[in-house]
Amino acid sequence: MRRAIFIDRDGTLIVDKNYLHKPEEVEFFRGAIAALKRAVDAGFVLVMVTNQSGVGRGFFTLEDVERVHEFISDQMRNQGVSLAKTYVAPEAPDVPSRGRKPSPEFLFDARRDLGIDLALSYIVGDKMIDLECGWRAGVRRSILVRTGYGAKTEKAESDRLQNAVVADDLCQAVDWILKDANSR
Repeated sequence: MRRAIFIDRDGTLIVDKNYLHKPEEVEFFRGAIAALKRAVDAGFVLVMVTNQSGVGRGFFTLEDVERVHEFISDQMRNQGVSLAKTYVAPEAPDVPSRGRKPSPEFLFDARRDLGIDLALSYIVGDKMIDLECGWRAGVRRSILVRTGYGAKTEKAESDRLQNAVVADDLCQAVDWILKDANSR
């Protein structure tokens, strides 16, 4: 079984630009790709899990999302990093969805599809739904980053964060993960 880092897209890996759907609008957080390279070099599989309700709301198409993800993958590949898989929930929040976070179903899919040991894996995101997804799936640790909505989430949900790690950004989250993984 392999260990993974599940990463949210907007607000965690890239700057949240409110329904981003154009590749030219993608802006990675500083140092994010280099941090993920360290994780891959340490043996982690990277899986992106993202809710893209703009599709379900009719703001853009699933093809737009796929173009953005191809751009993200290309930029990461250029720096020696690849995503093993990307799972997308395109439904609007008020529409039933099998995989929309906080549902853990995409993490269960990754366990089956990629041979992931969830108990040795981590999820990183900027919203409570990301953390809840990880908790429901039984990952080793859910990590909240203060980028994107993370700082607001930390203030608003401080009483619910006792089982989470809080990091300034994806770089600090990866540093924490690598230290935790090496301590076992």
